[in-house]
Amino acid sequence: MGGPSFSLRHRLLRAFWSIVWTLLATWTPPPLYRWRSFLLRMFGARLAANVRVHASAKIWYPPNLIVDDNALIGPRVICYAMAPIHIRRNAVISQGAHLCAGTHAVDDPDFQLEARPITIGVNAWVAAEAFVGPGVILEEGAVLGARGVAFKDIAAWTVCAGNPARVLRMRTRFTIP
Repeated sequence: MGGPSFSLRHRLLRAFWSIVWTLLATWTPPPLYRWRSFLLRMFGARLAANVRVHASAKIWYPPNLIVDDNALIGPRVICYAMAPIHIRRNAVISQGAHLCAGTHAVDDPDFQLEARPITIGVNAWVAAEAFVGPGVILEEGAVLGARGVAFKDIAAWTVCAGNPARVLRMRTRFTIP
């Protein structure tokens, strides 16, 4: 097997982050979004002022998290941010969803890590317990239904579900100011 994918400094920062989040955020009541956002920003996350991150969410590496205006990261969401994860304006990541920006090169004898960014578009929704794989883009208004699995991009304003995710129908377009 190959060597470590991340430096010792990186691994220590993640360990310290995990301790800080556990001690200072996981027990906080739902209305304390600003406090949790402050902690994430202190560790390098780029969050808009009105972002809501639930206390039970797990963010693997805050410097790789970018969240725009009025977006929500719900309860028990896992942001496995080995590469940048960008959650755009008004997007919702529902309870138990998993955004996974890393995988391994299965044909490489060293089984090395491969990290690819994820983008969740404006007004998009990742529903309960859905999984978004490395390199996936949910375009504007796209929906990945509950427990859906996306390893390919989801086109704008489509509703997809299943494993693997398949298009069910088009979504009505709207704008939120």
